[in-house]
Amino acid sequence: MTADIKIRKTTQSRLSEVDFNNIPFGRIFADHMFVADFDGSNWTNMEICPLHKIPLHPATMAWHYGQAIFEGMKASIDEQGNPLLFRPEMHANRLNISATRMCMPEFPVDVFMDALSKLVYIDKKWIPTHEESALYIRPVMMATDEFVGVRSSDTFKFMIMTLPSGPYYSKPVSLLVEEKYVRACDGGVGEAKAAGNYGASLYPTLLAKKKGYDQVMWMDAREFKYVQEVGTMNIFFVIDGVAVTPNLSGTILKGVTRDSLITLLRDKGIPVEERPLSIEEIHEAYQAGKLQEVFGAGTAAVVANVNRIGYKGQDMILNPDEYKLSPMLKTEINGIRKGRLADKYNWIHPVGVGVLTD
Repeated sequence: MTADIKIRKTTQSRLSEVDFNNIPFGRIFADHMFVADFDGSNWTNMEICPLHKIPLHPATMAWHYGQAIFEGMKASIDEQGNPLLFRPEMHANRLNISATRMCMPEFPVDVFMDALSKLVYIDKKWIPTHEESALYIRPVMMATDEFVGVRSSDTFKFMIMTLPSGPYYSKPVSLLVEEKYVRACDGGVGEAKAAGNYGASLYPTLLAKKKGYDQVMWMDAREFKYVQEVGTMNIFFVIDGVAVTPNLSGTILKGVTRDSLITLLRDKGIPVEERPLSIEEIHEAYQAGKLQEVFGAGTAAVVANVNRIGYKGQDMILNPDEYKLSPMLKTEINGIRKGRLADKYNWIHPVGVGVLTD
């Protein structure tokens, strides 16, 4: 599919207002956004324009019936000033998997890549250069029919926003094993990046924070026995030298960072197992002194160390200062996405000046 993307640049950049030494995650937005509308048959009105608010009817169906999906990805910049996208095709494909599950139209991958590349190049001065920082990219699709009734919308809006961001977690995180509430169940929308998944997680997360924990560790919905993921990331456990992560069973997100870490570990000869992992096995490994590392993996968090896991009123205490795999993985991921290390996996998509003349 070919697309005519109109470009309308801002006349007054807000770049000078940003303190790049102090960037709160998720609050600062770059100058431009990409927008497109689905009219029931085709994607139309494609434009890169100044970031702006969008007027919506009170009956907009996304608000009433939850047809809303999103992605989270990052752009970095190399020492020569070239923007670099990390595994953008994988994110585009995952967006479309979410769209299919939520009865929404797919967005053409080639158009996604073109629009994203143009947008990031136009706002490349917004990409932070600090080691723990990046330009966070948020594609989002929502139903826009003005109708009150339970059915799929015919019309949709797709947008891409970008946000210069610092680290999501500035210190190791503590997790509470959830034994009442669930994130997803078999046959549900757990592997879709649907807005409702996150809305449903807010109250259990609030309760966990009141108990002194940073995030919830979700368990399976049937037995509350097998680990699923954390509220903001996939999860890895290093048990007696083996990196174990819950398998993709349809109830957890197919994390891009998760996939990248598995590739890096296996390439270095470190055994990795993707399988059902019970909280009892984790607890037994901890008691036996075999639980060596626990860390999360996600686009926003990158690699986030875990220092405490609350389970049945007791804490499993870990010491991230002794971790070996997670710091190595974080160094590798950051080195690849910033262009310092060779990209032998073809994960990086450079964005050059020619993108605006294609």
